[in-house]
Amino acid sequence: MAEQALLMLDDGTCFEGEACGAAGETLGETVFVTGMAGYQESITDPSYYGQIMVFTAAHLGNYGASPLDDEAPKPLAAGVVFHDLFRQGGRGVFPHWRAVESLDAMLRRNGVTGITNVDTRSLALHLRDHGSRNGIISALDRDRASLLRKARQWPSMQGRDLAREAGAGPVRDYTPTEDGLPVPDLHTVLIDYGAKRSIAVRLARQGMKVTVMPATARADEVLALGPDGVLLSNGPGDPEPCSYAVECIRGLLGRLPVFGICLGHQLLGLALGGRTYKLPFGHHGVNHPVLDRGSGRVEITSQNHGFCVDPDSLPPEAEATHVNLNDGTLEGLRLRDKPVFSVQFHPEATPGTHDAGGLFARFRAMILEHREALRHAQAQ
Repeated sequence: MAEQALLMLDDGTCFEGEACGAAGETLGETVFVTGMAGYQESITDPSYYGQIMVFTAAHLGNYGASPLDDEAPKPLAAGVVFHDLFRQGGRGVFPHWRAVESLDAMLRRNGVTGITNVDTRSLALHLRDHGSRNGIISALDRDRASLLRKARQWPSMQGRDLAREAGAGPVRDYTPTEDGLPVPDLHTVLIDYGAKRSIAVRLARQGMKVTVMPATARADEVLALGPDGVLLSNGPGDPEPCSYAVECIRGLLGRLPVFGICLGHQLLGLALGGRTYKLPFGHHGVNHPVLDRGSGRVEITSQNHGFCVDPDSLPPEAEATHVNLNDGTLEGLRLRDKPVFSVQFHPEATPGTHDAGGLFARFRAMILEHREALRHAQAQ
């Protein structure tokens, strides 16, 4: 018989279910994720560090799990919540040729605690109406008063610097494993605030050598490597406490082409003197419509963030380039006087659609234009 578990939110709302994944108890900010597929890429996205992920898709785990689909060496999500989790099967059982284990086995192996057989539709509606809330999943403690006390004592996501922890790796060159990649003719530094593997893959496909630097890298350390451009990665937590990152970005603006994604976009906004604020329940999923104001094209995008840049706080040289069609929030910006742009969504799209994948080619083109402008200036 399956072990029973509880999910308790800090407002006293409680959901019953069955334990899955790693045995134990876990706390985090509870957010709902609307993607219908790509569960493994989502769970291994470092942007979910410190969060309990509620999957709104009714059935998860049906095509198993494979290390080839991981976006990070291990999941950093605090926990997972499912309506129905497929737990049986082994190699060759799943309708996906790369699967080597069940999703449940992958969660257990990586120490991710979960709960299944939960009314996730009701839970998602509650979070939509009342905002993301701290929660606790436990199969160890079924005393509701005790669980509520723990959930209320857990720190808010607002004010937490998680990028320093998620992007704490050493300086290293990314080594592509794909065949047929172009020979690199450009060098890009990827500042890791909790970067997804697919961002480095997309840069390599654009003919770039990629050097990954930690979230705490200084501008002089980045410039010392002599890169052609810098990509500010995605990542978890509140951007405002990341003063070290804001200072670094300010030291890079005007010196190198800069491209920001997700948290990198928010940090760029702060570096420009703007403000950020917390969204009620964030944007988490692969079906968010965004208007590209330049082309007039609507793109369906992959998103995972709980904070947003206030467009009214940005300086005149910053132009809003993308707008979320669900709630009107800022989804992208560029500088009119420097080779700098950023987007709130995930153009690498793992999981998700590839509508915005052309932004990596745009980044390459911007680097080449900047290089040519420097050559022309030196020739004068």
